[in-house]
Amino acid sequence: MTPTPLSSGPSGTPRSIADVARDPAWLAHRYDPGHDAVHFLPLPRADHRRATFLTDAYLPAGLTPLVVRRADAIAAAPPTAPLHFLFHSAFCCSTLLARALDHPGWAMGLKEPVILNDIIGWRRRGGKGPDMAGVLDDVLTLLARPFAPGEAVFVKPSTAVNALAPALLTLRGDACAVLLYAPLRTYLGSIARKGLDGRLWVRTLLIGMLDDGLVDLGFAPRDYLGLTDLQIAAVGWLAQQHLFARLVDQFGATRVRTLDSATLMADPSAALTRLATLTRHPLAAETLDAIAQGPAFTTHSKSGAAFTPDDRAAELARGDTLHADEIEKVAIWAESIAALRAIAMAPPAPLVG
Repeated sequence: MTPTPLSSGPSGTPRSIADVARDPAWLAHRYDPGHDAVHFLPLPRADHRRATFLTDAYLPAGLTPLVVRRADAIAAAPPTAPLHFLFHSAFCCSTLLARALDHPGWAMGLKEPVILNDIIGWRRRGGKGPDMAGVLDDVLTLLARPFAPGEAVFVKPSTAVNALAPALLTLRGDACAVLLYAPLRTYLGSIARKGLDGRLWVRTLLIGMLDDGLVDLGFAPRDYLGLTDLQIAAVGWLAQQHLFARLVDQFGATRVRTLDSATLMADPSAALTRLATLTRHPLAAETLDAIAQGPAFTTHSKSGAAFTPDDRAAELARGDTLHADEIEKVAIWAESIAALRAIAMAPPAPLVG
């Protein structure tokens, strides 16, 4: 059957389902389980670069999605490129690293594609309909469409998607993952600096993690009501560390490595070199060094303004100074919980070190 013509694509010419499925400039943006359909948005590489995240709030306004049956999209999709993952526990330079990996001809980074959030939301609702593993497999196929031949695709899901990490790594047996996190006190300082928004965010995150069965720290459900906001943040952080250790144990250090933000920022070249080795996707040392000294590491990943390592250290220090007493007390409390539950404060298999 000849694919049905669709509306104009990014280049302004009429498109068919096959054209859309084969063209990486059509981002697989949303999944609708009710209609088993994928919503594609026209998004050239330049817009990928400009967007802090691949969410509606950061994408160009007025984009019209093309809605395609999943089966039709997959039937026309090209062979997939190498696909790897950057899982993270938030506020740990993961967006920065995803930006750094966008190097034409070598790799591109997808920063928190919403389509994966759709899958985790569907699962949390107890979704019925198509087989979820099959849908997830097809979604990965549609994400693994780089802009240039020979490129790998690094997907940085949102933190809410971490419960799917075992399934994602199982479905893509040749994929590797870097598990990013910030040291506990750094993470608590980041939450505290964000004020009410940060404190509400960690509570929302914890609700999702509880729904996903990721929290096993010995608390009864009503115990969480007695915890402060930063204690809630610490509980989520500990649960993520526990998950990261299980991922290393399940899939092995040849596929899964851990990386903390302090180590990444202290020696970006070493981190990028080890990442290239882990994923079996080499790049010349001088090119990796240039990336480590480039815009991803010298501008703010959210605002795009100039932002040096000294600026970052000063920002962290301001938050630590203002909330130092609370951060230290909660950190000591969290360390005692970690000791009781045998959770390592630094997960195994570091990428660097």
